[in-house]
Amino acid sequence: MSMALWGTVLGALIGGIPAEKFGRKKTLFWIGILFAASALGTAFAPNPYVFSFFRFIGGLGIGVSSVVAPTYISEISTSAARGRLTAMYQFNIVFGILVAFISNYLLQGVGGSADWRWMLGVLAIPSIIYTIMVVGVPESPRWLISIKNNLVQAKNVLSQLGAENPEQEVNNIIAANAAIDKGNNESIFSAKYKTVLWLAFFVAFFNQWSGINFILYYAPEILSRIGLGAKESLANSIAIGGTNLIFTFVGLYLIDRLGRKILLIIGSLGYIISLSMVAFAFKTEANSVFLMTFLLMFIASHAIGQGAVIWVFIAEIFPNKVRALGQSFGASTHWVFAAIITLITPVFLDKDHGIYGENPWPIFAFFAFMMVLQLIWVLSKVPETKGASLEELEKKLIK
Repeated sequence: MSMALWGTVLGALIGGIPAEKFGRKKTLFWIGILFAASALGTAFAPNPYVFSFFRFIGGLGIGVSSVVAPTYISEISTSAARGRLTAMYQFNIVFGILVAFISNYLLQGVGGSADWRWMLGVLAIPSIIYTIMVVGVPESPRWLISIKNNLVQAKNVLSQLGAENPEQEVNNIIAANAAIDKGNNESIFSAKYKTVLWLAFFVAFFNQWSGINFILYYAPEILSRIGLGAKESLANSIAIGGTNLIFTFVGLYLIDRLGRKILLIIGSLGYIISLSMVAFAFKTEANSVFLMTFLLMFIASHAIGQGAVIWVFIAEIFPNKVRALGQSFGASTHWVFAAIITLITPVFLDKDHGIYGENPWPIFAFFAFMMVLQLIWVLSKVPETKGASLEELEKKLIK
């Protein structure tokens, strides 16, 4: 199972390279090929080794997509709509997970004991549809200008996207590039990018140390600790998924209205209250309704705050010339910490041998403490990016 996650880590680490070299569109196309190959490969795998290989290939596609998709969306969006359009990436992930749950439910028993092959193979259908459809999307105008210097095609794309004054847009992008350009070979880790690198690192770091993947991956296990049986745990897992979807939509609605920073503050406060109450519930062995209420509050806080903001924020803070590489840095930070948490969770949570196997309340107390640190960071360091063009943000953030 972990092969997909390690593929995702690698994909996130290297995803910025093809996006910069070959363009956003071509990379998005090959992501679809990776998804289709993974679906068919796992469905027809003759042994666990082939299965693991194709799981890894699928993970690679996820990792690269977490770099290229938000980058592409941010580069084709207007300033006013960029937040909600980029946040649609997160919304569709959450919606896709729900569709996968439903698909698996409907395919249960199809093909007898080999029903899992159908559950994995059916992914080829949306993968192929996506791959065909992405052929029709335009290339990023900012990539065409910043990397290829193809001003004519960029102007045509901007017109196609509905820009009011394509000529002025092109000039703004060129001017922003010129203001920071000291050679195309300058490293993403050079001193002038220090501010945006730290912003990308910490938003990804705190995203994972909220405990979101710990709770999503291990929900049935956590819920069983309060006496809920397997059937009840599964039903409550679906409640968690439904809450995630609904409040991701709320975050989508608010991100261009309230702004990124306000949503992070709201989310942080929700995290602190809900995680503290979940820790209290385990510590005092409170009833399951009390615990479930605050677990759902935690999911809602994540969906409105970090869940809605992370991919938008990382995609918009880096300059045009290094955006894909910057997104790669932020996404790989996110996935590396996701992998670390997944690996170490059994050490703490395992019922028989885990450090907090008998009662996991200190785990939730730790996550609550980390969210206090996030709130301090957001209040003191995070700039508001709502409503500003990508070029205006370059001037503001790159010193």
